[in-house]
Amino acid sequence: MSRKKHKDLILEKVKITDFAAEGKSIAKLDGKVIFIEKAVPQDVADLRVTKKKSSFMEAQVIQIHEYSPLRAEPFCSHFGICGGCQWQNLQYEHQIRFKQQQVVDNLTRIGKVQLPDINPIIGSKNSSHYRNKLDFTFSNKRWFTEAEIKSGEPLEGVGLGFHIAGRFDKVLDLQTCHLQAEPSNAIRLAVKQFALDNSLTFFNLVAQTGLLRNLIIRSTSTGELMVIVQFFEQNEESIKKLMTFLKIQFPQITSLYYVVNQKRNETFHDQELLLFDGKPYITEQLENLQFRISPKSFFQTNSLQALELYRKVREYAGLQGSEVVYDLYTGTGSIACFVAPNARQVIGIEYVPEAIADAKINAQINGLANTTFYAGDMAQLLNEEFLATHPRPDVVITDPPRAGMHETVVKMLLKIGSPKIVYVSCNPATQARDLALLDEKYEVKVVQPVDMFPHTQHVENIVLLALRN
Repeated sequence: MSRKKHKDLILEKVKITDFAAEGKSIAKLDGKVIFIEKAVPQDVADLRVTKKKSSFMEAQVIQIHEYSPLRAEPFCSHFGICGGCQWQNLQYEHQIRFKQQQVVDNLTRIGKVQLPDINPIIGSKNSSHYRNKLDFTFSNKRWFTEAEIKSGEPLEGVGLGFHIAGRFDKVLDLQTCHLQAEPSNAIRLAVKQFALDNSLTFFNLVAQTGLLRNLIIRSTSTGELMVIVQFFEQNEESIKKLMTFLKIQFPQITSLYYVVNQKRNETFHDQELLLFDGKPYITEQLENLQFRISPKSFFQTNSLQALELYRKVREYAGLQGSEVVYDLYTGTGSIACFVAPNARQVIGIEYVPEAIADAKINAQINGLANTTFYAGDMAQLLNEEFLATHPRPDVVITDPPRAGMHETVVKMLLKIGSPKIVYVSCNPATQARDLALLDEKYEVKVVQPVDMFPHTQHVENIVLLALRN
């Protein structure tokens, strides 16, 4: 079953059995688990071992002898290199089946709480062009494919695209990306060509030099478009030249920003963004509600699927109009505003002040006078003093980041004892950990997985918890 070749361990004709975390597949050999990249369950393949530990191995496919019937033909020319859509080679119906199993495995193995029958996952109606935001990186040293390296041609060139997995300093130069609708590709390609034609320098992350750093494109289902260009060097002439080009070349851009960020990292939430042209925000619409999105705002990246998610949250909250709702990690208040017409009062809490400012505006433009929003660290703000000055919730909705809820927040929820908790999570593993803590007083009534990101291993999950009698 295995042999040595050029000091590498080669495993021959191994049957791939399942998917694992991070888009990898699993096989088992002699009781040891093997994690494999770029394989599909039911493939039979030769593997080259890249890492060997006492309890597991990691490997790469070097030859496939039998192709899995679950396979699909990838539609992107960058598949296998980009790393952004690891499951394009898997039929979508099987993608969501594996995602559902991922939720089951996490809740049973980590949470170890009693579960009802888990609802079938809600698949995404659009499996391509579903994202409303993409973040592209400029690099003066692009990633070269294996074919380019073997060609013998000089390896030179700049790139504008996505970081290669595991290589913070290398960027894959994208030709066509299928994640966001046009004019996303047209803008990215035009910016790159303009930069080359005008000798604008691309960023070198290691040396921390170069003018052009990032290009962010945000869009809405209402047809509005926001473009943010992040520069590293303070070169006013070159900045104005590029921004004017974008304004003239793409008049459909409704909000055009730039920022000069000279930090070592590219996050700009602590930087001043300058509006070059257009409105200071774009507007998304869900049902009859409008949501303003500013450059620093978080909004669910798949707008159509976010609507399905919010409808389920509203359904599980079961509001009759008399309830007080706490919306924890409210962000820009999208869920808070979505459920507010059915509640007496909604109180939203979020640690990002700019997001809370947007939440207040979103409530105002939708005529929702029964909402109140607070900015602050959740673990510090949601305390006894807060409860003493605000009505206790009948329903708690919580949608924390991937790390889940802070243990202090979980303990406070147990102390509050709200009759219902609707827990939305982008990471079923940390959600399962929190459910185990909440099991002291709560039982799981509903589990509803939702696929927000086709062709990736990521899955969203909604859990309805009810206070035990």
